[in-house]
This record gives sequence, structure tokens and C-alpha cells, in this order.
Amino acid sequence: MPKNSTFVTVFLFEGFSSFGWHHRLAFFIVFLTVYLLTLSGNVIIVTIIRLDRHLHTPMYFFLSMLSISETFYTIAIIPRMLSGLLYPDQAIDIQGCATQLFFYLTFGINNCFLLTAMGYDRYVAICNPLRYSVIMGKKTCIHLACGSLGIGLGMAIVQVTSVFGLPFCDGFVIAHFFCDVRPLLKLACTDTSINEIINFVVSVFVLVLPMGLVFISYVVIISTILKIASAEGRKKAFATCASHLTVVIIHYGCASIIYLKPKSQSSLGQDRLISVTYTVITPLLNPVVYSLRNKEVKEALQKALGLRLLSS
Repeated sequence: MPKNSTFVTVFLFEGFSSFGWHHRLAFFIVFLTVYLLTLSGNVIIVTIIRLDRHLHTPMYFFLSMLSISETFYTIAIIPRMLSGLLYPDQAIDIQGCATQLFFYLTFGINNCFLLTAMGYDRYVAICNPLRYSVIMGKKTCIHLACGSLGIGLGMAIVQVTSVFGLPFCDGFVIAHFFCDVRPLLKLACTDTSINEIINFVVSVFVLVLPMGLVFISYVVIISTILKIASAEGRKKAFATCASHLTVVIIHYGCASIIYLKPKSQSSLGQDRLISVTYTVITPLLNPVVYSLRNKEVKEALQKALGLRLLSS
């Protein structure tokens, strides 16, 4: 640690401060619109699944859990990001930064493992349909959902403790629009080699492991679908998997580019751009791609709206 240095107690986000006021205002309007659409979409999904008994199945249980998790995930990041677009010089204290990082990691990692649980659900439904109701019982679904959240909480505690156990001296401008591990490690005024290793190990565990499990399950799923005799049966089976696979590829793809990339190749500017994708745009994919394109969800929504109109 350098002599004559003072400990930092507040941080500033570099965020989008390099852009002019008009650009920031345009970003604010776009991001706010996407955020409101995401919140609305997720609330609709959770409400529809809750109200319609036909949707009380493991697939829709995990979908509602993902919607709730995505909602908290976006709440942890986007409101402060929107505030930063209007007021770039707004500071965040070290406790607030640690809290934001904790919730961001908890729900981000929870999303990763919920997507894996959803992949397992599709695997059982297509590859072992006769035992589906036995294997994917209520207890199993609750255990998988609780396990996902437990892993998220555990990994978040490890990361937050690792990062905020470091001294921050003179540097206080975070080269990002929220508190994330790598930009914070760059501000530490001591050797961060151990912390970099911890970050990489956690990233491998929460990205490579779930990706590997989803990939293996889809290899088996596709080989099973191809054995289905009827073209209509194959089409229906592929349709139930396509939306999940789309969300999985974008979600894991964006996160892997940032968190599994070697430190020497890490560009914070490029990482920030990709971060916008998975913190602002990807959460909108859940209600749009995975659900509102789903025939059963659309029918349930039309039914609910029809009943509401009749009752009024």
C-alpha cells in the first residue's frame, strides 16, 4: 500500500459520463422503457402462472421463479444506473456498493442455476416422459429452486467478502455503471492475485458447470427428438426447447465473455457495453422470448383478460 494514501469510503461511477447530455437523456428514455417493460412482463407472467391452474407445472414453476429472480436482479442495478445517467456525479458509499454487488451476484447466479433446472426439466419431460410427474414432483422443484438461490447466496458472500476485504486507497472512480468485481479489483491498492483466482474459480463454477449440464442435456434431448416418428411431434418438442435455449445462449454467452476472459484481454469499455446487454436487455428476453411467445401463456393471458372484461 502506498504511503500518504487515504482509504476510500465512497465511489463514483464512470458510467456513461463520457457521453453528452443529449445522448445520456436518450439512453435514459430507452433503458427506462426497457426496464418498465421487463418489470411489467415479469409481473404478468408470475400473476398468470399463479391464477391459471393449467400452468401449475414444473416448467412454469421454474419460469415464475426466474421471473421473480430477474425482477430483483434488475432492481439491484437499473434504478441507480438510470439515476447515474441524469446525475453522473452521484456517489455511492462503500456499504451501498457492497450491498449492490451482493444482490447482483445472488440473483445473477440464481438465474444461471434456475436456467439449468429448467434444462433438466425439459430433459426429463422429453427423454423420460412416463416418469416425469414422479421425478419432477413438488418437493424436487422446491429443492432445485432453493438450491439455486442457496448457491447464489453462498457465492455472493464469498465474492463480496473477498473484494471488500481489500483496501481501496486513492482510486475511487469505478469504470462501470454498477459495482462489479473486476472494476473494483482494479481500484484496490494491494496485490489482487488471490482475489482474481477466487473470481475466476467462482465464474467457472457458476457459468461453465451450468453451461456444461445444459449442453449435455440438450445433446440427449435433440437425439431423443430426432427419434420421434411424427413430424408434428418433433416440431412440438423442439418448440418447447427453442425459447429456453435462446435465453440460455444469450445469458451464458454475455456473462462468459466478461467473466471468463483472461485479465490481459479485459477491456472495461467493452465489458461495459456487454454488461448493458445482460443487465438491461437479457432480462426482457425472459417475458418476451420464453413466455409471451408461448401458446399456453398467451391463452391464459387472454382468458384472464376476458374474465376481467366480463366482470367489469
